[in-house]
Amino acid sequence: MERITIEGIDLALASPVRLNLSWIGQEELLQQLLAAWLVIDARDRPFNPRLVGRPGVGKTTLAYAAATRLNRPVYLFQATMDTRPEDLIITPVVGPNGSIQYAASSLVSAMLKGGVLILDEGNRMSEKAWASLAPLLDDRRYVESVVTGLRVPAHRDFRIVVTMNEDSSTFDIPEYIHSRIQPQIHLDFPEADEELLILRENLPFAPEEVLRYVVGILQRAHGADEPFAARDGINIARYALKMGKALGLPPMEQIATAVERILGEEALAYLGP
Repeated sequence: MERITIEGIDLALASPVRLNLSWIGQEELLQQLLAAWLVIDARDRPFNPRLVGRPGVGKTTLAYAAATRLNRPVYLFQATMDTRPEDLIITPVVGPNGSIQYAASSLVSAMLKGGVLILDEGNRMSEKAWASLAPLLDDRRYVESVVTGLRVPAHRDFRIVVTMNEDSSTFDIPEYIHSRIQPQIHLDFPEADEELLILRENLPFAPEEVLRYVVGILQRAHGADEPFAARDGINIARYALKMGKALGLPPMEQIATAVERILGEEALAYLGP
């Protein structure tokens, strides 16, 4: 575990993440995110973009793909409804012999190392948690730790992206934060050819017939404004393959069962001919 000392305070840094994610298609969205992070003048500063879309459309995958293009360490913080300011910044932990030590969050670790922070599902956080990030998201570019009394400045290469789900189980973002996390890049369901590429990438061992049939299910569901995403299609195909293997039957015969088990009985309406 890497450690760093700031103003006499020893911090244990979080480790970067390495995810098995590949962004397929929609290169324009990738370029939009990378453009938001550009600094084009000494007086300029990067944007703090947010990626918005329904669950499963690839927001985290897009963020990770863009971050790896920068060839910098990538950190991930999963926001939840009970995320506290100290969770976002520096947390005290009990060390050997009962001593108090300090652990830097993945966000602070990214700030110190000049990495990229993916703040995943940011609109699950409360206003109190967001308030602790306000100075980081404007020209000040720092956070303050109530626990240690430290003011931690961001490395000039630090970048952040926030992903947000479009669903009802989220908080409203305070207006003063909303104006700090721009631009908004919206992700929608992919077209059929892109969705097929996504399934092929994730299930290279699956028969083409299965993948095309599952894409047809997804596309019909998209047309009916259902929330089913490519991730659901991957799970349907994978479960059908496993069921077929277990029963010694063709996986195509197991797709209806897989759809019902993954998405529920109502999704059977989108089975094709």
